[in-house]
Amino acid sequence: MMLCRVDGNVTATVKHASATGWRFVICQPITADGAELGSPTVAIDPMGAGLHSRVMVSTDGKHATELLNCRKTPIRNSIVGIIDT
Repeated sequence: MMLCRVDGNVTATVKHASATGWRFVICQPITADGAELGSPTVAIDPMGAGLHSRVMVSTDGKHATELLNCRKTPIRNSIVGIIDT
């Protein structure tokens, strides 16, 4: 699990069949005070997070497989919550 900031959307013309219809976003890992921490990553967004929203990202591939209902999905990261304050 990591704290991230949504920095943009991802557009894919070709993707795994399990990803059809899902929104992907670029997530920048951050510290609790908002400082950037490491490299950005891509995550599936079932929550509808907006640009610059602070979110919790699960790095557990099992959560993504359950969300997408596909045991062979290559997707690992998924947003599990939007942080209000």
